[in-house]
Amino acid sequence: MEKLYYSIGEVAEMLGESTSCIRFWSNSFPDKIKPHRNAKGNRKFTAADIEVLRQAQHLLKTMGMTIEGAAKVLENDDKLVRDRVKALDTLKGIRRELVEIRNSLK
Repeated sequence: MEKLYYSIGEVAEMLGESTSCIRFWSNSFPDKIKPHRNAKGNRKFTAADIEVLRQAQHLLKTMGMTIEGAAKVLENDDKLVRDRVKALDTLKGIRRELVEIRNSLK
């Protein structure tokens, strides 16, 4: 069963980034990423927020875009980015499985 909310530490671990990076990105894309806050003020991210963070990560790290450029792309054509990120995640999963198979044959 999937959780409703994830802490910033859990999100950072999922994406392989630091918590300060996730905090910066959530502040940089306020129209797309709207984390909920608990009574202490800690950010709690939904699965939709994490998906937008994955898209932002792809645009910023893989494509080499600036924050402003990534914000424009996410604003105008997020379906293209979402499909591309989903395809890359699928390919990475297939690669992991193939590496496991290769290692088990040795």
